Amino acid sequence: MDTLLAIASRRDERRTLPEPLPDDVVSRLLDAGRLSGSSRNAQPWTFVVPTSRERIERLAEAVYVPENLRHAGLVVGILVSGKGPVLFDGGRAAQSMLLAAWAEGLASCPNGIKDADVARAALDAAEDETPVIVLTFGRPERPREAEARTVEEWSARANRKPIDAVVRRVA
Repeated sequence: MDTLLAIASRRDERRTLPEPLPDDVVSRLLDAGRLSGSSRNAQPWTFVVPTSRERIERLAEAVYVPENLRHAGLVVGILVSGKGPVLFDGGRAAQSMLLAAWAEGLASCPNGIKDADVARAALDAAEDETPVIVLTFGRPERPREAEARTVEEWSARANRKPIDAVVRRVA
């Protein structure tokens, strides 16, 4: 898939089938995060994959929309540690995983953390680790084809500010 088409056509999708994802697909998604760039190559992330229903339920209580986790085929919590732009690096890893999922034909969604203490406990975070985001993945209830539209068509349909509203050129 063309990179710009993947970026333009990818949407956060919460409605997934609850079936677990194949191990090889999970490995590719996690590897996409691992391969992300990071400041000074610090790689400050740890990807936590809760596997028990009990652990997922505890983590669901830490995010804004718990149902997203309860019905996902895969849940990944991203923890970061260290100094510098570690939150940005965690976001880079998350975006890489979300785009890799889209390339696999999967739905995915970042889930904001409303209670960091609950998330820390559910993700078994070390003292120096901070929960950044929880990602959910799964087979989409309604499959979508990126190639159904051009980049320009996807862009026109996106609920985004116009380019002139977000770009400022300075001399």
